[in-house]
Amino acid sequence: MDMGEKHIPLAERMRPQSFDRLYGQDHLLGKGKILTELIEAEQLVSLIFWGPPGSGKTTLAYMLAKHFDLPHTFFSAVLSGIKEVKGVMAKAESHKKMYGKPMIIFIDEIHRFNKAQQGAFLPYVERGDVVLFGSTTENPSFEIIAPLLSRTKVLVLNPLLEDALLKIIDDALADKEHGLGGRGLTIEPQARKMIIEFANGDARRALNTLEIAANLAHAPQITADDVQEALQKRTLLYDKDGEEHFNLISALHKSLRNSDVDAALYWLARMLSAGEDPLYIARRLVRFASEDIGLADPEALSVALHAKEAYDFLGTPEGELALAEAVIYLGSAPKSNRAYSAFQKAKGDVEQNPYEPVPLQIRNPVTRLMKDIGYGKDYAYAHDFEFGTTDMETLPERLKGRTFYEPGTMGFEKDVKKRIAWWASVKAKIRAGNKDKEK
Repeated sequence: MDMGEKHIPLAERMRPQSFDRLYGQDHLLGKGKILTELIEAEQLVSLIFWGPPGSGKTTLAYMLAKHFDLPHTFFSAVLSGIKEVKGVMAKAESHKKMYGKPMIIFIDEIHRFNKAQQGAFLPYVERGDVVLFGSTTENPSFEIIAPLLSRTKVLVLNPLLEDALLKIIDDALADKEHGLGGRGLTIEPQARKMIIEFANGDARRALNTLEIAANLAHAPQITADDVQEALQKRTLLYDKDGEEHFNLISALHKSLRNSDVDAALYWLARMLSAGEDPLYIARRLVRFASEDIGLADPEALSVALHAKEAYDFLGTPEGELALAEAVIYLGSAPKSNRAYSAFQKAKGDVEQNPYEPVPLQIRNPVTRLMKDIGYGKDYAYAHDFEFGTTDMETLPERLKGRTFYEPGTMGFEKDVKKRIAWWASVKAKIRAGNKDKEK
């Protein structure tokens, strides 16, 4: 290891340089597997790498860029704004026109870009100016816009199992050029086991712990005591990009869903004390209000949004109290996921029947021609009728009578249920009256 490398973390130095050293992802690499087939066919497509921290997402992107010998730029959605990305996209467009080859744009944590920002990549991907690589720890189905997903292939990376982590640790101990091989270190089986258990499937976490333990070792062998000391020297057992991050936000969300206010406050305090971004927590509270409370208490969404605004205005530590108040309100509120389920059903019908025509009666006859061919014919203006509604059909013909939203019995949703039932009864009376008139 040269002098320039000694200040680079072991996890970075040991980043695999060849596909055969990328352990634990045999479902992607190997004979007949998707990545091997793409490589052998020399066909590179835009890819989304979805997997937990330390599973090899960034490493795989680097290796593919190197193999296909294409110019590439790596961004972090946390550190870079859309302005910088658009600038590189423009350079990629010029490069394609000049050399006829696309540029690889890798965006780490692509889910951190909002939907509008993600939409800015589309024209460049569609034209083939860029090959887009995106990595995410979040489910792409929820975090990546559908037009972008349809133009990329999602590769799922698994957390690293014990065998893979064993190989990674042994490689680091043996590698004289980039690893710890020049120091002649060995490791006790118990020490190796402790590192693997703590790593929890994350190669970066395993190598970081190994490096600290190696620096603490007073003998040629790394002992369990060295590893224990290394773990104690990690000031926070919490990595905002790591597994514990997702464990804690899951604990907060599920405690709220279970209406356990005290547990939810505890997990909120844990996350804040560990240095989590309070605005990230605020965003998750807003999502929770929509997904798990919904119309059982419509005020919950306002409370969550106001807490986010209050924190944005006050900052830490004063603004954290607003988040705590929101957690108490959301935890104690009646729960319903009926709005969420209804929207999922509606999206499912859209996916299965994406081109259902809008009924002529509710199309807007903007021009004379439109009116002549039936746009707006038989449209009934609800305010002109006694109860402010009509029996006019507003769903596409094939979806006539479809019910998406089924109100629950919690909180305000009881009133919503009564309202919907009342409107249904009024429409039924109108239909019955119209049939009598026809007779």
